[in-house]
Amino acid sequence: MVWGLPSAASLTRFCQKLNRQKPLEESPREMSPQRHLTTLDLTLRAVGGTVGLGLYVLTGTVAKGMAGPAVVVSFSIAAMASLVGALCYVELAAHVPHTGSPYLFTYVSMGELWAFLIGWNTLLGHLITGAALARVWSSYVDVIFSHRIHSFIEDHVGIWQVPFLAQNPDFLAAGIILSVSTFVSCKARVSSWLNRTFSAISLAVIIFIIILGFFLARPHNWSAEEGGFAPFGFSGIMAGTTTCFYAFVGFGAIAASSEEAQNAKRTVPMAITISVGLVAGANILVSTVLTLMVPWHSLHPYWALADAFHQRGYSWAAFIVAVGAICAMNTAILNIILFLPRITYAMARDGLFFQVFAHVHPRNQVPMVAIMVLGVLMAFLALLLDHEALVQFLCLSAMITRTVVTTSIIILRFRKAPPASSQGPGSPVGTEQASAPQPGQLRPALRPYLCFLGGCRPGAAVTWALGVLVASAITLDCVLVFGDSALNLPTWGYTLLLLLSSATFLLSLLVLGAHQQQRRQDTFQVPMVPLTPALSILLNIFLMLQLSYVTWLSFSIWLLIGEWG
Repeated sequence: MVWGLPSAASLTRFCQKLNRQKPLEESPREMSPQRHLTTLDLTLRAVGGTVGLGLYVLTGTVAKGMAGPAVVVSFSIAAMASLVGALCYVELAAHVPHTGSPYLFTYVSMGELWAFLIGWNTLLGHLITGAALARVWSSYVDVIFSHRIHSFIEDHVGIWQVPFLAQNPDFLAAGIILSVSTFVSCKARVSSWLNRTFSAISLAVIIFIIILGFFLARPHNWSAEEGGFAPFGFSGIMAGTTTCFYAFVGFGAIAASSEEAQNAKRTVPMAITISVGLVAGANILVSTVLTLMVPWHSLHPYWALADAFHQRGYSWAAFIVAVGAICAMNTAILNIILFLPRITYAMARDGLFFQVFAHVHPRNQVPMVAIMVLGVLMAFLALLLDHEALVQFLCLSAMITRTVVTTSIIILRFRKAPPASSQGPGSPVGTEQASAPQPGQLRPALRPYLCFLGGCRPGAAVTWALGVLVASAITLDCVLVFGDSALNLPTWGYTLLLLLSSATFLLSLLVLGAHQQQRRQDTFQVPMVPLTPALSILLNIFLMLQLSYVTWLSFSIWLLIGEWG
């Protein structure tokens, strides 16, 4: 082919490659990892990787600058929104019991292009999460040493005034990441018991915080004299919900480890359900006692829990809280460094990432190149980046991934299931299935009323309806968020656009519900599909629109880097 514009045939082949979906295949037995993880292991892995982030990182940030004592409401809304995502993860993890979720979930349901974008997004999100956790770990270590470490670095390095960068480099945060990366690459087999130990200590400290915190609670701190329960109003609560949303992403580690789980169809749903409940309860209770112990405006956003006990004169309790925070951060950083090689290994194995990341060391049986390269990159981010500037970007990364995973539920539910190998074409069961309506086809009872959809090929109307549903959800949320400010619409125009987008959303939802979907008795399925995932998509987009344009710009640049790479 001569240089110039691509031909129509080559462009068609390129588009087909981008939409190519990964077939579900069982991994060869000799290549499959050992199924040794129990429900307790999976639950501790999720709770350990999530509780530290929500309690020790997000609680003080949201209470101080976004929602005040109404951080309790923000965590509650975020927990309910995340529950739908958790249920979607349960169904997908049972449907696709392989390493690499949610990347693999997207690859199976939506195609190669979306899979790469989600994998690339997940990679960056976990890198920044590990860097943020390391900086919080460093802050709590600094609390134990009466802030001498921070003062020493500030005296010898100075204070930087560069946007998006920290005021000074955090060598301690970079050091802990490099240490954990080296430990994982050399001692991978002891990571399970170490995770249990750190998680147990962290949970014990959380119980201690809740009990002593309620003993020291002062209802006056929620009164109008201190700013009231919701000093920033509804907008502050929703902004806090957007940030708190990231406190409920730990069950993604469960789905990613489903290939190593004992009886994944049973243990994975149980572990996800238990972990979401534990994390929600812990975050709500701790945020309650935190804002009742001291006025919300006096909290330090980096080490809020230890600072609250210190303000009340319980320095010994602040020391215990710092120890628990350090253990929680260790667990979270360890889980992230364990997870990152999984996603890069899955992408490299599928040809969507550098092949060197698929190499496993013959002696240690771990992807050492992936661990060390990603560990060094994460340490570099922890050394330089500012903590507050990262929080919104982490939330955007998590919500985009959650939205795509939720959309995958609708796609897989209305896709024709592969025929069972045990059913022959001439058997009675096979004949019955051939005559029964297939997933993606219009329900027989509705064909007389929706005859204009009856001529569509199976799945075509579902595809168009899903696209319209997502587009109308974006339009509706944009009207709700920006209708009074950015759009500058008159009242009648605002009302008309709101009614049109709402009607389009409901109409596309009804079209989806009018089609046949898969019904499986052997695995868990999300109830009330497509209503449940559609509402989740609507809420996720609404929360994403609360984020700043700088966050969206940074995320777009990262996606462009991935596309060019």
